[in-house]
Amino acid sequence: MGGAQARLILASTSPQRRAILEQLQIPFKATAPQYVEADVPGLAAAELVRLHAEGKARSVHAEGQLTLGVDTAVILDARLYGKPEGREDTERMLHELSGRTHTVVSGVCLLGAGEDVVAHELTDVTFRLLSAETVATYVESREWQGRAGAYAIQGLGGRLVERIDGDYLNVVGLPGALLVSLLERHAPNLLQTA
Repeated sequence: MGGAQARLILASTSPQRRAILEQLQIPFKATAPQYVEADVPGLAAAELVRLHAEGKARSVHAEGQLTLGVDTAVILDARLYGKPEGREDTERMLHELSGRTHTVVSGVCLLGAGEDVVAHELTDVTFRLLSAETVATYVESREWQGRAGAYAIQGLGGRLVERIDGDYLNVVGLPGALLVSLLERHAPNLLQTA
């Protein structure tokens, strides 16, 4: 996203987050965060993703730039579902999410906009009742790798979902409505399309 035009620094290597910013026509440059996520026992999920989003943003932030950090997790029955460690972990997660409503929570941190802003977004996702065959087919796809909650709604994982309540882009990996709202207030020049 070229030239001297103002742009956002995205503290992420996520292709989904890059695709969302491209879709929303927000100029950006992605850079890998230098932050190691460590879960803090007893911290609520919303606070945890906010903490990780801020850590990611601060790890690459430099004076004079606008930096975005994002972290996403899945919660069911107050239990945090991160990225699965392998096939068995994926199967377990999908069976536990089957036929139930879970919450996708994303923390967002925007640095360098006159004030540091940390916020979060919640989206409820209801899975269909999944057969063992459906779970096995999805596990074979390997699409679950590196995905909080062991699925990707924007791909084959969309077959698992019955309905959502909230921001679809949040489930993909970046709460678009929240980000646009924050940019309207703190960096409206980034929303001007060429």
